[in-house]
Amino acid sequence: MNIGFIGAGHMGSAMIEGLLKANTVAPENLFVKGGSSGTAEALQEKLGFRLIKDYTSLKECQVIFIATGAKIVLEILKQAAPFMAKNTILISVATGHTVEEAQAVLGEEIHVVHAIPNTPVSVNAGMIGAVFANDMPGALKADALNVLESLGKVKEVNEHILGTFGTVAGCSPAFVDIFMEALADGAVSQGMPRALSYEVIAQMMLGSATLALETQKHPGELKDGVTSPGGSTIKGVTALEKNGFRYAVIDAVNQANS
Repeated sequence: MNIGFIGAGHMGSAMIEGLLKANTVAPENLFVKGGSSGTAEALQEKLGFRLIKDYTSLKECQVIFIATGAKIVLEILKQAAPFMAKNTILISVATGHTVEEAQAVLGEEIHVVHAIPNTPVSVNAGMIGAVFANDMPGALKADALNVLESLGKVKEVNEHILGTFGTVAGCSPAFVDIFMEALADGAVSQGMPRALSYEVIAQMMLGSATLALETQKHPGELKDGVTSPGGSTIKGVTALEKNGFRYAVIDAVNQANS
């Protein structure tokens, strides 16, 4: 299978790395058209995919990702559409449009998927929300799912919540990174070496997430399993509540989704 990319910014680069890491596509079968920033050229030197200067080579691709900014995505699709073969799967990871709007630009012979991933796709541990065109043939939908699932977990969602899904899955890694950094600052203030604190915190978060996924227990129940009466954990939880931790998180999601 040949796969094409239009755009190689943060998210495009993360997906390119993930697809190659998963062996979903070989470097010689991956066609990437970047913009003016030069990120595609720098990434090509590292990964060895085929860098293209125009849309002509897209005719060879069965799946094409577009990972551009929201304001230009439909215009770019309009320019690229004449170079896409019949029954091409177009996976847009850009915001600012609907499946119907992209489909109107591309025509009925191109099959649209609107997917919102997050940066852990680069290590095949992403969380991806996906909306498929209603009339997409089953075989092509299966092909699209196979490609996306090589990057992480995929959930098919209604389009009206795709934006919120993207906020929670896509913006939250930054929130979590800040939380990790703050935890490390606390550990360092108590004498722990910073490198060790980051390792301990990352493994703790991985383990906590795995426990939540595998047990399917309510987060409150998992929290209660750690907070013994009068213990150190409940004292820490009390400090978080005193400083508005829950409100800060809820407000961050609301602001990011506005």
